Amino acid sequence: METETYQEILRTVKRTLGIDLTHYKDQQMRRRLDTYLLRSGIPSWADYLTRLKVDRTEQGRFRDFLTINVSSFFRDPDRWQGLQDGILPRLLQEALGRRLNGEIRLWSAGCSMGAEPYTLAILLAEMARGRHAYILATDLDRGVLAKARAGGPFKAEEVQAFNNAQKISYFNPGAPPYFIRPFLTQRVTFREHNLLSDPFERDFDLIVCRNVMIYFNPDAKNLLFREFHQALRPGGVLFLGGAEIIPFPHQLGFRSCGPSFYERV
Repeated sequence: METETYQEILRTVKRTLGIDLTHYKDQQMRRRLDTYLLRSGIPSWADYLTRLKVDRTEQGRFRDFLTINVSSFFRDPDRWQGLQDGILPRLLQEALGRRLNGEIRLWSAGCSMGAEPYTLAILLAEMARGRHAYILATDLDRGVLAKARAGGPFKAEEVQAFNNAQKISYFNPGAPPYFIRPFLTQRVTFREHNLLSDPFERDFDLIVCRNVMIYFNPDAKNLLFREFHQALRPGGVLFLGGAEIIPFPHQLGFRSCGPSFYERV
């Protein structure tokens, strides 16, 4: 793909869809775009961009293609065990002293189809039943948010992390496919949100943003790390994916508190 063509794609996508592709890794995004054009059967990017500017259906389809959706319950089980055993009990205890109702505030950023925020809801149901909790779950993709709000459907292989008793407790009968029970869906607030352009809420105890950063260039990562730092309360924790790190956490106001975990200092 020629540089001039790529720049025209970037301009058109930002103007039409409000998505700034300059934050993504350049070569990786070019390959994905070339693959999309090949699959679309349209002969050139000039023809495709003309269509994209006026075709609302294609705009939705292209937006869905650009937003990468990977979601599973308890992905990287050892990391979630670390959250359950060490991080979350501390945050729950500290929340009792920080807020009158003891509410704990959690954010799943880039939540995809909802497995991650529902994992948080299930952990709280098991560890702190009856406690006030605010669980915010955000994503750029409206399509996956609709599925997330509905609590499914999830395939059998997507719920393998649960034993039979947990499946009975947290999913509707008659599965598969599996749907999260209403008492859990009601505990999660889903919202459309662009991490790279929309404002962040504040005073979170825990932010979970896993396997999202790997697609961004270094400047976008640093921007997000700084925004997450401001969104956390002092002592709050950022939970990243297994392959994601903050190279020099102290420079951004964090300290490592375990693999994938960074505390705001």
